[in-house]
Amino acid sequence: MTKDELIARLRDVEWDDFEVKAAKSDLPKNIWETVSAFSNCSGGWIVLGVKQSGRTFEVPGVDNIEKLEQDFFGTLRSKKFNIPLFAIPHRYEINGKNILAFYIPSSEVKPVYFDALENTFIRMGSGDQRATQQEIMAMVRDQSFGIQSQKSIPDTNIDMLNRDALTDFRGEVRHWGLVPHLDSVSDEEFCKGVGITDHSGQLTYGGLIMLGKNPYTFNFVPTFCADYVEIPGTGLEAMTNNYVYRIPEQQNLWEASRVILRRLRTLVNTPMVGINKRGQSVEDFSEYDILREAMANQMAHADHFSPRRSCIHVFDDRIEFLNPGGMPMPLEVMENSFESQPRNPVIAKLFRLAHISENLGYGLRKLKRWQEVTGRPIHIDTTINSVKVTFDLQTRETNVAKNVAKNVAKNVAKNLTERQQQIIALISENPRTTRAEIAATIGVATKTVERELSAIADLVYYVGSKKGGHWELINNK
Repeated sequence: MTKDELIARLRDVEWDDFEVKAAKSDLPKNIWETVSAFSNCSGGWIVLGVKQSGRTFEVPGVDNIEKLEQDFFGTLRSKKFNIPLFAIPHRYEINGKNILAFYIPSSEVKPVYFDALENTFIRMGSGDQRATQQEIMAMVRDQSFGIQSQKSIPDTNIDMLNRDALTDFRGEVRHWGLVPHLDSVSDEEFCKGVGITDHSGQLTYGGLIMLGKNPYTFNFVPTFCADYVEIPGTGLEAMTNNYVYRIPEQQNLWEASRVILRRLRTLVNTPMVGINKRGQSVEDFSEYDILREAMANQMAHADHFSPRRSCIHVFDDRIEFLNPGGMPMPLEVMENSFESQPRNPVIAKLFRLAHISENLGYGLRKLKRWQEVTGRPIHIDTTINSVKVTFDLQTRETNVAKNVAKNVAKNVAKNLTERQQQIIALISENPRTTRAEIAATIGVATKTVERELSAIADLVYYVGSKKGGHWELINNK
């Protein structure tokens, strides 16, 4: 930081990485709180010899710059902190007054505290706040950032995967052709080749979370969840009901992603932009592609071992992607980086192979295209243990997903037989109904129901396992 940059900083009072303290001849007692906070967050500057009074500053300077510097570094290297710390000193002179500044980098080992664990601080806005127990535990889990999902789970094998999900996933990977050498190999060799299992055939945590089946997914990762909720109105305070749709509990991320993407598809515009050589309409999927990237990023960067849940909240005017787990580096650094450091590299890789997420970087540049594509803003809010990405929607009642099932039944009924209409109506009322239940209700054989379902496969499909899955309706207007 140059002298001019320091002076520019002193003209602004909104800092999250800059703290001034009056220190004449001794270090201020609260300086260690700021050292802890900067070490636990993204780093920052501590400037001694400047006094803040409201929105104005005085520069009384420091008297014994060498003593202050020695005392500061002596404490950093002492047993006061739980780990030895490092800082970069800088000296300045403003109007004949000496100023001493230290740059405190973000620590690779967290949490950083002094004297006792309860003295763990984080940076919130322009101030230091004592970390909560939940925030401290999030820092502890972050020590395995980028590692946990790659760890092998002892005494596991691919029999603990959902075979239907694995088959569906392999079909998508084969379609996009990113690993053609694995197209024809056995499931065992495929899983080893993409990181679902290790070289000895044991599941990785990322592979289990992505494609596992009950009860194994929840036995090994009890906090696993991928939640999606559609809420009427524009805020929790305006809710007339708790929600109009909530994704049924899924066995793994792949099944959850398939359901969520179909719901997100109903929320955005896909205008026709032309006709292809076969006379088929060509649609612009730019909005949907951005939301798809947001979902894949959420799942790849979520702290799946946190008791807090990843969740997508859909209101009438916006979509909020809420994630436990903080960013691995400052947002502005991530935006300008082509090197991705996902929390769950196995999950990130599997989504890339299925062509659901970007191949390079964090996808932030793609997410920020939302405003360019739609004319509506995107908001990214981060804390030490959470991230929220919000996409503003155009409020259109016809585009709100809560009306999908009703619109499907109304708009396609005229093209269906009476029996097919009955099946659609039963599925609309109860997405978890079985083929046998449908057959009993309308008085036909189960094989007849299966034949009718095959005839309307472009309108209704089944998601998940035979016992735990459910029906989904497609809005074919």
